[in-house]
Amino acid sequence: MTVGWGLIGASTIAHEWVIDAIRATGGEIVSVMSTSAERGAKYVADHKIGRSVTRLADLLNDPEIDAVYISTTNELHVEQAIAAARAGKHILCEKPLALTLSDAHAMVKAANDAGVVLATNHHLRNAASHRAMRDAIASGKIGKPLSARVFHAVYLPPHLQGWRLDRPDAGGGVILDITVHDADTLRFVLGDDPVEAIAFGQSGGMGQGGLEDAVMGVLRFKSGVIAQFHDGFTTRYAETGFEVHGSEGSLVGRNVMTQSPVGTVTLRNADGEKVLPLDTRNLYETALDAFQNAIAGKGKPSATGEDGIWSLATGLAVVAAAKTGTAVKIESGL
Repeated sequence: MTVGWGLIGASTIAHEWVIDAIRATGGEIVSVMSTSAERGAKYVADHKIGRSVTRLADLLNDPEIDAVYISTTNELHVEQAIAAARAGKHILCEKPLALTLSDAHAMVKAANDAGVVLATNHHLRNAASHRAMRDAIASGKIGKPLSARVFHAVYLPPHLQGWRLDRPDAGGGVILDITVHDADTLRFVLGDDPVEAIAFGQSGGMGQGGLEDAVMGVLRFKSGVIAQFHDGFTTRYAETGFEVHGSEGSLVGRNVMTQSPVGTVTLRNADGEKVLPLDTRNLYETALDAFQNAIAGKGKPSATGEDGIWSLATGLAVVAAAKTGTAVKIESGL
């Protein structure tokens, strides 16, 4: 079965990554919705998409569309996802799912009630690096996990700046853009859920309207693991990394917090030091394969709606911790 796709939002991420991944995994892009007719017309011409519409209802009423990819600004996700579910369309939604936990729960409920698949586009759990780390931990290669460290401070390029830096109403700021990815990747690799957050935010000159453009903090997990994180839009020359340290060894990932299938993972334990073998498959193609298989009744998407709720709950707790200077409990409601 070929999945027919509608794009809700003529976005940069779809342009750079998701359109190619849909096509590489056998999907067909039927239509794109943009509230700007001019932007939509250019988008379909650039990407050889059949048609563009300016109204959500016109896209959702299209019988050729089986699934939608939502990549609009964050405050729009809830209304669009619930409408898509009620129209019987499967949903791949960008993170964060919504701006409040109640809205995210409403999205998941709408999908469950309609019997459609809802997935969160957390790309990093599709990386071979993080899957290798998860497998090494699960097989006991580092003993009992004790601590982790994520450094995901990057430079937000000019073509992506815009609302992420100046629109609190749209869920801008580094925490809901990047820290939610850290939270999801930690949950995936550790097989554990976070329970508490402490954090300090920073305004380094890029964020406007009170939005943070960098943050550091610590998450505590149910098992007792503590995880340090550093996220930023302002660090032009940093590298990224993801480390997990256990009672019997360490896993050290370098340049792995990225959309590209790059980076290395080194296992260090009593047997010595070993660079783990990794494949170089496109992260989004892995995600789209899992999503389209889930539509066909074969397994689950890489990151479910429930996974999206957990990462949002963590992000909101980090926002609150940075504002109040206190430790904040992470409660997903799941």
